[in-house]
Amino acid sequence: MDNTRIYKMSFAGVYPFYIQKAEKKGRTKAEVDEIIFWLTGYDEQTLQQHIEDNTDFEHFFAQAQINPNASKITGVICGCRVEEIEDELMQKIRYLDKMIDELAKGKAMGKILRK
Repeated sequence: MDNTRIYKMSFAGVYPFYIQKAEKKGRTKAEVDEIIFWLTGYDEQTLQQHIEDNTDFEHFFAQAQINPNASKITGVICGCRVEEIEDELMQKIRYLDKMIDELAKGKAMGKILRK
């Protein structure tokens, strides 16, 4: 499967949809950011810089320090089990998608962050 189109998508272009999905279900932008910080190791300043720079997903995740507990993220997203995705970059993108889904479904932050 050619995932080049997804990898070249701007993170800043997708970020508002993550927030929108969470807010529709009564969750907050702060919670979305907390998930992103946990997964990537970014802080508010570096996240904002990536948004301003229109960083694509490939470079967004290439510069991230992925949380060692990310491997605890399991389940199905877009019809694929995240723990079985062989493409490392796609797996990281789907980790984020899965965590945002869990947030929108009302899961407690402690469980989403695998604490």
